[in-house]
Amino acid sequence: MHAFSARSNAARMVRAEANRNLPRARPRRFVALLRWSVLGIAACAADAGAVSIQGGDWELDVGGIVNAYYTATSCSGDAVGGLALAGRALGCSGESHKTSIGNGLLPSGLITKFKTTQDGIDIGGTVGIMVHAATSSGVDTNTNVDVRQAFFTVGTAEAGTVKIGRDYGIFGANAILTDMTLLGAGAPTQATQRGRVTLGHIGAGYTYLDNYGQISYSSPTFGGGFTFTGGVFSPVDASTLYVSKAYPQVQAQLAYKTEGVKVWAGVKSQKFYGASGSTAEGDNFTEVAGEVGASLSAGAFGLLANVQYGKGIGILSDGDQGDVKGLNYLLQGTWNFTDKLKFGLNYGKSENRDDDVYNDALNASFKSNENITGGLYYKLTQSVTLAGELGVTRSKDYLGQEAKQYGGSLGGIVFF
Repeated sequence: MHAFSARSNAARMVRAEANRNLPRARPRRFVALLRWSVLGIAACAADAGAVSIQGGDWELDVGGIVNAYYTATSCSGDAVGGLALAGRALGCSGESHKTSIGNGLLPSGLITKFKTTQDGIDIGGTVGIMVHAATSSGVDTNTNVDVRQAFFTVGTAEAGTVKIGRDYGIFGANAILTDMTLLGAGAPTQATQRGRVTLGHIGAGYTYLDNYGQISYSSPTFGGGFTFTGGVFSPVDASTLYVSKAYPQVQAQLAYKTEGVKVWAGVKSQKFYGASGSTAEGDNFTEVAGEVGASLSAGAFGLLANVQYGKGIGILSDGDQGDVKGLNYLLQGTWNFTDKLKFGLNYGKSENRDDDVYNDALNASFKSNENITGGLYYKLTQSVTLAGELGVTRSKDYLGQEAKQYGGSLGGIVFF
């Protein structure tokens, strides 16, 4: 599954449109969901697609991913506002109990990759087209086709590679790509699965890596295992209250990899401005966030730890909590019983760290989400993985209230 890594051009995707059936209450607080969840693609689908076409000096690979999971949820407890993933509004799509059969953390999609070498320069690229499985109507069509990636790369083995176009961000990529629930559902958030995907540990362990127009650079390996990736990204708005202006977003990461071990450290930053005519006018702030993490693979055992902290880092995406400090962390352990069967357990939490955040209308007193998920993943064939997960999500606010969501998922995914 490691083809889904930053080292290859394998497709990744993500960008989501808000489900038109999301609760209408507090619409501004769902703006962050416009960018959520996740990621697709397939790069698990391997370095070569199902169909490879050679034409002159060009090689074209076409492949993709299809998945669906039966999810069942039960929501209880207090009415926590804001981005409370365990509350009835998001966790159960406005009900106490809810069931869907839809995509997991990955969407379904068709991925086209191309490559050639000209004048000693390697040229490549990816275009990914994504669709969703679940809708709230058996009559309406799922016409929300989503082109999440469209980029090309130029480079050499000695000089490194420059990427130009639209793709996922750098900050947070290792956390989500190593999350075991990437092949399942994770937190089975019903308001996002109906019309797109579930959230895995987005908003309950890490902030979504988002996708951006970008010009970024990836270095060749140096110093016995180090790589550097960094670039400038098209700045994004954080809600109707905070917008971008003249300055780009900046992201960078330094990683080290040796046999069975990978460690990384990353940063991101962007300037946000209070929108003219809004209650935040004149309330400008700069998102500054850092990340450190590590993964270990030793025989049948795997371990992941990742921590993100910063001002304006958001719960789901950049700046969605305004000028607030946030902390995200994810811990995970996996064990391969056999070559085909893997068990995993992970825990993640995302929380606002400013005690006065409950005074901000953007947050509705929201404080934190946390999720624990246990899963079994069975590799039926080289291309098909079956997954079953059980989990609990809790959301809290600064008033001492707590909402709970109990959820489970069962289904499968195929890469071709």
